[in-house]
Amino acid sequence: MKITRPDAALPMTVTRPDAALPMTVTHPDAALPMTVTRPDDLTPAVLARVARGTVRLALSDDLLAGVRETRALVTAALAGDRPVYGVNTGMGALAGVRLDAAAQERHQNTLMAGRSVGSAPWLDATAARALLAVRLRTLLHPAAGASPELCRHLAALLGAGVTPAIPARGSGAAGEIIPLAHAGAALIGIGQVLDADGRATDAGPALDAAGLRPYSFGPKEGVAFLEGVPGLTGLAILAAEDARTLIARVTAVVAAEHAVARATPDPWHPAFGAGDPELRTIMADLEAARGEGPPGALQAPVSFRVSAPALAVATRAAAGLEAAVDRALTCVTDSPAFLDGRFVGSAGFAGTDLVAAAGTLATALAHLAELGASRLHRLLDPLVTGLPRQLSDAPGVHAGMVAVHKRAAGTAHRLRRFTGAALIGPMETSAGQEDVQSFGFEAAECLAETLDGLREIVACELLAVHQAALLGGPAVPPELSGMTERLPAATADRPFGRDVERLIGMLAER
Repeated sequence: MKITRPDAALPMTVTRPDAALPMTVTHPDAALPMTVTRPDDLTPAVLARVARGTVRLALSDDLLAGVRETRALVTAALAGDRPVYGVNTGMGALAGVRLDAAAQERHQNTLMAGRSVGSAPWLDATAARALLAVRLRTLLHPAAGASPELCRHLAALLGAGVTPAIPARGSGAAGEIIPLAHAGAALIGIGQVLDADGRATDAGPALDAAGLRPYSFGPKEGVAFLEGVPGLTGLAILAAEDARTLIARVTAVVAAEHAVARATPDPWHPAFGAGDPELRTIMADLEAARGEGPPGALQAPVSFRVSAPALAVATRAAAGLEAAVDRALTCVTDSPAFLDGRFVGSAGFAGTDLVAAAGTLATALAHLAELGASRLHRLLDPLVTGLPRQLSDAPGVHAGMVAVHKRAAGTAHRLRRFTGAALIGPMETSAGQEDVQSFGFEAAECLAETLDGLREIVACELLAVHQAALLGGPAVPPELSGMTERLPAATADRPFGRDVERLIGMLAER
């Protein structure tokens, strides 16, 4: 559903709006208001809507009162001379340097300045907002010890549509210190934010235009802001949603290609799904969508036979990433975390679970892409489809879909470079204090590339299904005809890249 301005006269209070329809809006003022009464209200579904600008958050008084109580305990625990990492000491290899009172007062803000070493390319606005939304969710955890003022400021920043410029690459740290420093620098007015065109501009004037003052981090708040993996968590939330949508569309395209290829449905026999509920569901969906018609051969090409298991693997991988997100939202990510009345160092900033799950999903999607390119190639064979060679209306005169397949093959090959495990390849930094890195943003980038590449190959496949229908093959099924109806109803050679681009855009819609 797309909206531009919902009825502002109908405010609403929602605590668990998971069932709400996804929406696309054009301005944060159009977002539906939601009052958060507890951290668990900020589910992955809600966080995704905040990132996409369809929900605007307000924090309830009771929630902020609880945050204030924990903050008072943290402030009391900071009194005295006991060393607390990053509060009255330096960070990393400088953790042994004690800070005097004057330095401590400046330290939480200066943590942002010296670590804002990134530059373009920046995360897009939706991804950057996802980081901020997850950061708000984790700062509500008692272990963070953040103030209600910081939490309220983050909610106001999101509501005003002021989006920090956060580097998408170059985060070689144990955690996300560099991108989070950029986000924090924007909060305090010394960093940059994204303008309407996605370019970086000074944060100060943007905050002023939104009616917001620069924030100043209190004791320990700067450290808390820099810890954890809210960036990878937010990116994983968005990627998992996109993967679910795309897997459903791949399933529909596979069924349509089966009809074009006159492939036997034998591999979808329910017995083959024993002990595999995801596979059983996918096979049933494929069987229901395939349509009628006798098979053209005793066995279909292997790429057709193994597509259902590959879809099941991708479905489980998406569920695995969603489970890792759930764990990341509830676990302690602060270091030092305020636990049992004292400050405790942790490894919650590493993001190992999310990195591994993102890599697994990227590999599963790349495999789907390779299968798609192979199935597309089979559709060019008249012995498989009974249609003209290369799906050309005039073989020899017109090339048909052969170059479209070449594009798909090139894309599938490109995706292989994004299936390397981001967990592998640590390099020492911080004078040896950090001898292992998280590389979470790299994992997210690889996953994003495979999503984009798979979407491109599916667009090529869908164009071929459309061409086959125009040449006398099976009609495009209703699940896909809403997209193909927007393509030219012509079979002669034309700049097919324009059609592929149009389909990519439609496949990207949620």
